[in-house]
Amino acid sequence: MDKLRDFLKSWPGRILLILCLSPLALLGVESYFGGGVDPNQIAQVGDASVGLSEYQTAVNNRRTEILEQVDDASLLNEDVLHEQVLKGLVDRTLLEQQAGKLGMTVSDDTINRLLREEEIFKDAEGNFSNDQFANFLRQRGMTKNQLFAEFRNQLSLDQLNASIVGTAVYPMKAVSQLIDLQLESRNIWLYRFKWQDYAEQVKVSKSDIQAYYDANKNTLKSAAMVDLAYLQLTPQSIEVNDVTKEDLQQQYDAYKQSQAINDERQISQILLTGDDAKARADKIKARLNKGESFAALAKAESDDPSGETGGDIGRFNPTVFGNDAEAVEKALEGLSVGGVTAPVKTSFGYQIFTVTEDNGSKMPTLESMRDELTAKAKEYKRQEMYADKVTAINDLAADGFSIEDIAQQENVTLKRIKDYTKENNQSVLSQPAVIKQAFDEFTIQDQAVTAGIEVGNGNVWVQPSNYRPTKTLTLAAATPKITQILRQQKATALALKQAKTLAAGIKTPADIDKQPVRLQSLGSVNRQTTRLTEKERGLAFSQQAADNGVVAVASETETGATLLVGDRIKTEQQSPLSEMQRAQTATIIRDNLGQDQLQDYLDYLRLVYKVEINEANMKNAQGR
Repeated sequence: MDKLRDFLKSWPGRILLILCLSPLALLGVESYFGGGVDPNQIAQVGDASVGLSEYQTAVNNRRTEILEQVDDASLLNEDVLHEQVLKGLVDRTLLEQQAGKLGMTVSDDTINRLLREEEIFKDAEGNFSNDQFANFLRQRGMTKNQLFAEFRNQLSLDQLNASIVGTAVYPMKAVSQLIDLQLESRNIWLYRFKWQDYAEQVKVSKSDIQAYYDANKNTLKSAAMVDLAYLQLTPQSIEVNDVTKEDLQQQYDAYKQSQAINDERQISQILLTGDDAKARADKIKARLNKGESFAALAKAESDDPSGETGGDIGRFNPTVFGNDAEAVEKALEGLSVGGVTAPVKTSFGYQIFTVTEDNGSKMPTLESMRDELTAKAKEYKRQEMYADKVTAINDLAADGFSIEDIAQQENVTLKRIKDYTKENNQSVLSQPAVIKQAFDEFTIQDQAVTAGIEVGNGNVWVQPSNYRPTKTLTLAAATPKITQILRQQKATALALKQAKTLAAGIKTPADIDKQPVRLQSLGSVNRQTTRLTEKERGLAFSQQAADNGVVAVASETETGATLLVGDRIKTEQQSPLSEMQRAQTATIIRDNLGQDQLQDYLDYLRLVYKVEINEANMKNAQGR
């Protein structure tokens, strides 16, 4: 297993892993449209194609990867997931064709040489083993030629990627300049003008509203919405009756099993094998009862190598005994140091045990653990009852029952949300997975109850009705929204005007306290400060001040306008980064630039190789 892990960390292992999972080294959000491809394909890319099964496998693998990283499955945006996977597959196919066109390949000799260096294929003497290599291929259902072809393809892609990404240039001088920018600091004074303070001064006329409506009609649309009936179920909502003696015993047995490996008793054994094992065991037991030394008898009579050390087999570990563990554990139960068991029949033969040392790790009794075991038993039953109820609701939904009937039959509270929107959803069910199901074309058409949707640690079932698609708002309907937009715009303009007027009158530090508004002193700040918004941080270092002077700037912001005053920009003399850290920073920057170059190259390849997407297959694959 360790060799396999090491192999997967190596270059051929990573290649195989990538090939077995999904070719998603290049991800982004982009859509493709077209038609005329094979019904069993998702995409036609030049002379190559992306198969439907390949696409579905890649989607499933990518979904699994994401769900391993997030706790709430409802946060997964399926539309984005499908778009990312499609782009990754198309990008890979484009690069494969281009690599072939450019004659980028790797010889069999090179692959042979690299494989021979892999530890997973070496024997105990460190030599390449044909048997281990053959076994590797057999376990994965591959031929040597298939493995070589996949390696060759991936290595060719690596060559092409390296020729693009590896050519990105970003000189160390530029890196140093970027770092120096982060070391800049200055004293800042500011005042924020809120647009709301100027709202009373503005007038919005009918002509203003009409003009805005005419110019922005296409963007003034009502949100698609439905009326939503839903059921929500969590394990915590399940009431559990009192637990039984059997439930407690089950939890106690599970506890003992989990703790058994920590049993601190040291034990020795005498093992008897052969046809006369039972008779020999009985005789030895009789001699032990008369007081003969266990260690001496083990050395003289035991058929196990442990007899040489008096039968010592170390700390009691039930897993060593496999299916016989329960019988051995029962024989040892309650046995004190020096006590001897009766002969125990096991798969090894007949075994006699003694406890030689006990470090005090006693198994607690069921009674002493009653409260803890009761809580565990209730939680176990709760999870069991929850799973059964989820299954029952899913079955009823699949059979076409209405959500009202399901709620009544399964005794779950029915809840409703009126005007449940597709965009800018602020409801208690704003999760992307719920929205996607609520506005699914087939769900809306059939007004069906969806299967359970994972939300947090529970499930939600929804049934939409009264679907209202998005449509352009009438002037009357859009007027309140337009009025608010124009009022904010005009009020912001007034705020900015005042900020600029004050900025024009600030030339020296003494001018700061002469203003009709009190500017807040932030002291010395740098470009990483969190006391300024992102826009304000850029504004704060946009202009240099004269010696012993200040510079005042004003700008519109998200909340109105901001007046910023700064003294002369200073740069720290000592960089916090070592030369090695600077070099690492340069590498990161170059890698990012290389990825940008690669994306530009892929955009070029889309002009060279025609890309067609089978939209019908895409919708089917997405469950639309």
